[in-house]
Parts: sequence; structure tokens; C-alpha cells
Amino acid sequence: MKKTAIITGGSGGIGAAIAKRLCKEGFITAIIYLNSEEKAFTLSSELVSEGYNAFPIKADAANPIQVKNAVETAAKQTGKIDVLINNAGVSLYKLLQDTTDEEWNRVIDINLKGAFNFCREVLPYMIREGFGRIINISSMWGQTGAAMETVYSASKAGLIGLTKALAKEVALSGITVNCIAPGAVDTPMMALFSEDEKKTLCDEIPIGRLSSPEETASAAAFLASEESSYITGQVIGVNGGFVI
Repeated sequence: MKKTAIITGGSGGIGAAIAKRLCKEGFITAIIYLNSEEKAFTLSSELVSEGYNAFPIKADAANPIQVKNAVETAAKQTGKIDVLINNAGVSLYKLLQDTTDEEWNRVIDINLKGAFNFCREVLPYMIREGFGRIINISSMWGQTGAAMETVYSASKAGLIGLTKALAKEVALSGITVNCIAPGAVDTPMMALFSEDEKKTLCDEIPIGRLSSPEETASAAAFLASEESSYITGQVIGVNGGFVI
């Protein structure tokens, strides 16, 4: 029986790259989206036309009821949940002193609470099967912090803490929990920066370039595979040597 995967924030950037890679690895893939409906349906249609099994589900990761319904829908359609990729996220580039309560809540609710919500809902399915792979997409700023991205950094650091604690909690149930911390990835989020700023950033990266979403997807595919069975509670940096 094919393994199944849920990917949050699955309609674009890193999420879409992971969806494509896991489909190629033989997974049935549920693509969770919130606002990017057209992208999610287009991606799913493209994958189906190529012979893969993928389908979109709309859900707000920050809303526990919508998350519960999304996981139940995916489980009914596929029979089980083997892999969860918590990729849904938003950024905020702003001084802390100028950050509003609403902005703080939005970033934490989506980036951190959203992962908690999905983990809580998929765990009963994984525990029943005695197998599971949970992969949280954090950031190198969750490891080091970034000026002007304090709230984002806090949310991604929290995701690392969640990963390490949950890995200990569910290991005996056959479930691994790991974290990927990408560096500067060439996605729409980078549109915030000018070409000169991107060049300056690349000059600081030992490998000398931005990462592609597919490079994070490769790490996710490995952590979702049987070959990663003895790896849990780890933070895998995909950052070109920026953080060592």
C-alpha cells in the first residue's frame, strides 16, 4: 500500500517542491492550502496528469477545527497518514518595537501553533500504525535569530523546540520527528529584498548562492523515507554553510 503524506503550505515555493518530490517517490500527497487555491488546484492537476496521486485540501493551519477536518478528509481518502510536513508559514520583516499584537499572533499562530495543530491530529493515525514521519520546516533564523525578523525567528525557534520534545515523546511509537532549517531559499518570500540585497546575502553564504526549493525537498524526501529510521529530534541545516 502506498504511503501518504500531508504537506501544509503545499501550493507554492518549498511546499510545492516537496509535493512534487514526494509524488515522484511514490507517495499519495494531500496539498494543504489556505489562500492560494488556484495554485493548489493547478499543482494537483499537473501532478495527476503526470500519473501521480495528489489532491488539495483547504485549511487554516491556525484553526484547530479546520485542521481536524483536513486530516480526517485526507485519512478517509487515503486510508492512513504516514508523513506530515509542517511547512505553512508567514514572515514579518519589522522592528520588534513596532510590531503589533495582531502581527505577533498571526506569525505565531501559523508558524508554530499551526504545526502543533497538525501534529496533534495526525498522531493518533501514526500511533495506530506504529509508524510515522513528522518533518517541521523551520529556518536558519530559528537557530541564530535575525534582526528585523524577531517574531519570525521566535516562531521558528519554537518549532525546533517542539521537534526535539515531540521526538522524545513518540519515539517508542515508531514515529520520528525532525526539523529542516533552510537558509536563503529562492522563493517568493525573497521578493521582499532587492537584487543588491540578495547579492550581499549571497556573498555571505559559503556556497555563494541562494538555495532552490528542490534542495529542501530532497532533505524532506530523505527524512520521509525508511532510510532515516534512526534519525529523530534532529535539525538538518540546508543553508549552504551560512550556519555551521
